[in-house]
Amino acid sequence: MTKPIILNAAELPEWTHAELRALFTVLDLPRDPSAIGAFLHEHGSKVRGIALRKTKIDAAFLDALPALEIISSYSAGLDNVDIQATRARGIRIENTSHILAEDVANAAVGLALAVTRDFVNADAYVRSGQWPVQGHYRLGRSISRMKVGIVGLGTIGSAIAQRLSAFGSKLAYFGPSRKAIDIPYFDDVVRLARDSDMLILTCPLSPATHHLIDANVIDALGPDGFLVNIARGPVVDERALIAALAADKLAGAALDVFEHEPEVPEALIRDRRLVLTPHIGSGTEETRRAMAENVVDALAKHFDVEGPRGRAVVDAELESTG
Repeated sequence: MTKPIILNAAELPEWTHAELRALFTVLDLPRDPSAIGAFLHEHGSKVRGIALRKTKIDAAFLDALPALEIISSYSAGLDNVDIQATRARGIRIENTSHILAEDVANAAVGLALAVTRDFVNADAYVRSGQWPVQGHYRLGRSISRMKVGIVGLGTIGSAIAQRLSAFGSKLAYFGPSRKAIDIPYFDDVVRLARDSDMLILTCPLSPATHHLIDANVIDALGPDGFLVNIARGPVVDERALIAALAADKLAGAALDVFEHEPEVPEALIRDRRLVLTPHIGSGTEETRRAMAENVVDALAKHFDVEGPRGRAVVDAELESTG
């Protein structure tokens, strides 16, 4: 039987590529951007699936793939995919938000604790020998007594809400629509910020959320407020954030993502009120392996081929995510 032809447009672990090659006829997208057009012109009509990570899939790219049925993405975010064009074509999209939600939520809570309790600077205080000389360290803030606004209550946001509920935080959320849950909903992010001690950002990046957190939102959060971003860097207007910090309009921020990463503004690096991590929200060995496995498993299920983890296992895993 002829194997389905898929396009490999992702840098994935080598074992993942081996699994893909065992199940499918794999065409590797050229790394040279100037060669992509000719490659798609020659091979695009045969491609039925894509293994994706960061490659930009716009309407023109999709037009070159008339037989495309499914995009299986390693990432949770789909800001590199033209969702409207994909939906118009009836192309199925599988991502990994259901897989990485737990570890990203753990990272978000860890960042929230680190910035409110000043753990990073406290660590340096001990290591530098200041404790015996300077005495007790300054007091932090308690997230158990905070009002926390979650911007984007999807799979990841819901996992964060579950954890913060256990801490005792008072929760509210902002999103495009109200959900059938017992958490207060705000249809305006400025009003949510005004009513919160901390904002945690988990929303996807889209034209509607680009620079969603601007000077108005930061001003509403106020000089005693905290910002945690484990979504995408451009959700925050970085210039507005830097200006607010310079004017002492924010107590602190914990950022795992940046507007032009991996480049990080010197003003953020120098500011000791910030906790900065290099986009590691889902960065555990267990979750990253599961994300790579899902790229293969989703394609295997779609094309009804026996995957490396077995068809029954794949069916159960995907059905459990809804």
